[in-house]
Amino acid sequence: MLEGSVEVMNRLGLHARAAAQLVRLAGTFRSRITLRRTDSEVFANAKSILSVLALAAPMGTGLVIEAEGVDEREAFDSVMALFANGFGEI
Repeated sequence: MLEGSVEVMNRLGLHARAAAQLVRLAGTFRSRITLRRTDSEVFANAKSILSVLALAAPMGTGLVIEAEGVDEREAFDSVMALFANGFGEI
């Protein structure tokens, strides 16, 4: 299992369009990808739009990304890059 921390950097946070990008990306991998808020025990399955939106993660929210499975390295790196890129909004 791989694990790393990110901060939501885009101005609108993890809103519907950004969440949809994440879910589309996560769905391309066989590994389980989970997001967890660092300020609470709220977590989300990155392959579920409702689960991701339920995080209610505005700009500045810290998240822990976990990937586990056969393609975990590629999945982890891709999700981390999406957050680093600010979902193409910064």
